Amino acid sequence: MKAIIVEDEKLSAEHLANMLKRIGAEIEVVAYYDSVKKCLEEFKKGIKAELLFMDVHLADGLSFEIFSKMEIDAPVIFTTAYDEYAIKAFKVNSIDYLLKPIGAEDLKGALEKLRKIKSSDRLTVLDNIANAYSTLTKSYKNRFMVKTGDSISSIKTSDISHFLSEDGVVLLFTNTGKRYVIDYTLDTLERAISPEEFFRINRKVIIHINSVQKVSSYFNSRLKLQHPAIAEEDGVVSRERVSDFKAWLDR
Repeated sequence: MKAIIVEDEKLSAEHLANMLKRIGAEIEVVAYYDSVKKCLEEFKKGIKAELLFMDVHLADGLSFEIFSKMEIDAPVIFTTAYDEYAIKAFKVNSIDYLLKPIGAEDLKGALEKLRKIKSSDRLTVLDNIANAYSTLTKSYKNRFMVKTGDSISSIKTSDISHFLSEDGVVLLFTNTGKRYVIDYTLDTLERAISPEEFFRINRKVIIHINSVQKVSSYFNSRLKLQHPAIAEEDGVVSRERVSDFKAWLDR
């Protein structure tokens, strides 16, 4: 099988090629490309490979851009140093990836998974790549307009401590302790704000990562946040969210 490696770090590209040899993969690396621009130039001439290894972040942009500008029917294994949030995009969209630094067993597993993908499934995989690209490049709100009397103010998301749903309304709390009623539901907010900055700990509270100062174990395998502006019962992380919450904190 002939393969092309798309990677802007020469040492990483060489490491991957050498590892393919060490694990005995019957793969011949026929070309190396280091940018979105170079890939588009070469791929438009016709891809002469049956497998692509692609770093997600290249010097001139995300490699996903290539798929938005031309059709590629070769299977792809992504390599990435992205954080946990980005990796979730791959998992949700059933795209395989290798987290750097790449290990031999992970590489073997990815190649085995690739062999099981039927040619009839290729279009689905490419659609999933487009979905992941959309997810990773999505623009999130960086400020909220709030009203106090006849005045309207702008609050940056970095100045927000948390959101609280209470008595049918959603309140925005600032780091200085101010609170404002906003015209959003928590479900809508989850889609509008960056999941790198905010996490919904339960059905009532979405908290900013900088507001998480102390976390302790709580009854029934849950966690509890200690925050001066959040009531004790509202600061409990739901059991089903505990694992994701820990991963979010440990990025």
